[in-house]
Amino acid sequence: MEKKVTIFCRNTQKFHEFPMGISLLDIHKALNIKLKYPVVAARVNYKVEDLNFPIFKPKNIEFIDTSVPSGMRVYVRSLCMVLCKAICELFPQVDLKILHPIGKGYYCRLDNFEKPVNRNIINIIKTRVDEIIAAGEKIIYEEQQVEIVKKLFISSNQQDKIRLFDTLGNPYVRYFRIGNYIDYYTGVLLPSTDYLNVYELTPYHDGMLLRIPSRLNPSVLEDYVEQEKMFDIFKEYGRWNQIMDMNNVGDFNAACKNNKSFDLIKITEALHEKKIALIADMIHAKGSSVRIVLIGGPSSSGKTTFSKRLSVQLQVIGLHPITVSMDNYFVNRKDTPRDENGEWDYEDINAMDLPIFNMHIQQLLDGQEIEMPFYNFETGEREFRGDKLRLEESTILILEGIHALNPELLAKVPQEVLFKIYVSALTTISIDNHNWIPTADTRLLRRIIRDARFRNYSARETISRWDSVRRGEEKWIFPFQENADVMFNSALLFELAVLKRHAEPILSEVPKSSDEYTEAHRLLKFLNYFIPIPEREIPPTSLLREFVGGSSFRY
Repeated sequence: MEKKVTIFCRNTQKFHEFPMGISLLDIHKALNIKLKYPVVAARVNYKVEDLNFPIFKPKNIEFIDTSVPSGMRVYVRSLCMVLCKAICELFPQVDLKILHPIGKGYYCRLDNFEKPVNRNIINIIKTRVDEIIAAGEKIIYEEQQVEIVKKLFISSNQQDKIRLFDTLGNPYVRYFRIGNYIDYYTGVLLPSTDYLNVYELTPYHDGMLLRIPSRLNPSVLEDYVEQEKMFDIFKEYGRWNQIMDMNNVGDFNAACKNNKSFDLIKITEALHEKKIALIADMIHAKGSSVRIVLIGGPSSSGKTTFSKRLSVQLQVIGLHPITVSMDNYFVNRKDTPRDENGEWDYEDINAMDLPIFNMHIQQLLDGQEIEMPFYNFETGEREFRGDKLRLEESTILILEGIHALNPELLAKVPQEVLFKIYVSALTTISIDNHNWIPTADTRLLRRIIRDARFRNYSARETISRWDSVRRGEEKWIFPFQENADVMFNSALLFELAVLKRHAEPILSEVPKSSDEYTEAHRLLKFLNYFIPIPEREIPPTSLLREFVGGSSFRY
């Protein structure tokens, strides 16, 4: 008698019985699951698995499409593998590097290419990608002993994978195959190439931009966004990484194993200090016209510590900075806008009392004294505690907050008195040439640790709020980042190896039967790529201290 297995499908909200060993793809077909967009993977006991995954035991199963972040990651990974296969076949000598997100796509560089990448070259690549997609080639998951897999990647000249495998120390390695082409990815992929129906390749600087489906409507391309200043920051830090010979996690782990982690900490912190000093010099060079420095950026980008360190550098050159947190100008909680889920939406600029804020700023610019408000996060109400403020001739006001670069914030203030800085954690190191590190992951890990350490929030609570935070950033923060006079990258080359020690025990507390476990499990797998390093050499003024503790600044 054929053995059966019972599953609970969250899409149908029913129990179903199937032959033991049936694949998710066959379950999907049998149940005729229809989502808004094509199904690309499933959450099995809250872990994302590919559609070829076999079921041998009772499981909770939920099929997902590209409208959820986990599904979009599956789609983009698979698209990257097809692109890598196409370039490998067309130009075997080329090293394709998928470096970082930019312009609502992914910047790709073709190293060792004998001529500039132009539209004709890209059209040749796209034609081959289209052929692979149209052929519906199977994407096969395989797992073998690490020494066997290393030989496979050596034969295909993918040395970045070898460095990674050598530092991880795993006895077995999972990889993917399309025909004779093999590659390594950090998560699951689609079952075949014909699922890929929305993408584009366009010239971008010295490489090309891989454009992907819109996160809001995956049936169409994401709109291109000009981000030249952001690209320059990535490029600057990329050059610095190359000088340090730190292009990917394998390089970093190898350096840590060779007792070079403390040198990396010192050099990276020195780079931050130098950049902050240069920004202070830029402000000073503008003379007395600059009265207000605006520091904006997304959640957990390190704006607060950056503002304090900038204040120190401004004092070094003879100015008298006063830092004001814009959070103190939140409206009372009962008047705060709510998001689509009914939660308080502090990413909405209307969560700020703009009339009072603008009145106070104008009074300060006119030389008047004001009484500063204080927002009590426990009561959710504004208070006045007798804190007075007046701008003297040599005083420069530093305003720090997520909405600092939004033109609505100080619409009536002359632009010449403002100096605008955008701060974000732009991770410039990759897992390997084809697996980048999302910049948002660094910020999420920072926030999880800070919320647990200083705000008594669990990782589950922080993760549950993160999608709403990200939507708010897309609407209220990212569209204005190019308004900045200068950008500062708050990411630290070594920080993920430090955050690992703090984040793992917090993430491990997320219940395995909760929706948030999907993200917690993904982050735990991601942190496994890093060799942990001690933090005793991290200075008390480091941006990282804002999140892990031990800062000499008061918050």
